Amino acid sequence: MASDAEALPNTGNRNLNTNNESDYKLQIFQSSLNVLAHVLIGASVMSSLLFAFRSGLPLNATSLHIVLCVIGYHLLMAQAILSLSDNNGWSSKLRLVDRRRAHWILQILGSGLAIIGSFIKIVDKSTHWTTLHGKFALVALVFTTFSLVNGVASLYGVEWRRFLNMNISKLTHVCFGIVAFSSATITLCYGFDKFPFRTWASTPVADALIAVTAVYATIIIINPAITFYRKSRVVIKNATS
Repeated sequence: MASDAEALPNTGNRNLNTNNESDYKLQIFQSSLNVLAHVLIGASVMSSLLFAFRSGLPLNATSLHIVLCVIGYHLLMAQAILSLSDNNGWSSKLRLVDRRRAHWILQILGSGLAIIGSFIKIVDKSTHWTTLHGKFALVALVFTTFSLVNGVASLYGVEWRRFLNMNISKLTHVCFGIVAFSSATITLCYGFDKFPFRTWASTPVADALIAVTAVYATIIIINPAITFYRKSRVVIKNATS
């Protein structure tokens, strides 16, 4: 009996150690993906900026469009999404309230630059949205605007609670953000596929940057996609209960 009693705690400790080891490995994996995403973001953004500044200053409308949209979507908005992750390097030690504050500051700055950059190109052209690059850019612009407005509503949740269901507001904010960032990613990939960029960078480099952009965008979207799934279940459960 004594040996059995002694065995029980040992079994529990082994299970606890196994769970801790699994959690540790998962955290290492997620942190590694996060680091990879930052490196790939740097490669994509820097390549885009070098292309935009290839003719020097002053920048023409197209180059300014590239600078603002790439920094807005793929640097600031990407960091805004990553900032909420527990495994994000620069924000992991922040308190939750500070991570959320960093998220909305980056989101507002990124959305603002992206919207301005989009309208600069709209004003510069006489025909619009005739290419896949332009069509996905329009989708990104629309959903970025929706996400920005919806995010402000979520930010001031207490004041808006009498008018809006906050669970649905946050759910749609995540959904709009996923669609906006995904569309911006596809837009950038079509930008890399354009003849001027392929001529400047070479076809192998352009193809590599398309792959790089797709990889880091997938890594970035994983966490909000999981959040969207979980919040959807809560909303559906509350609606049916």
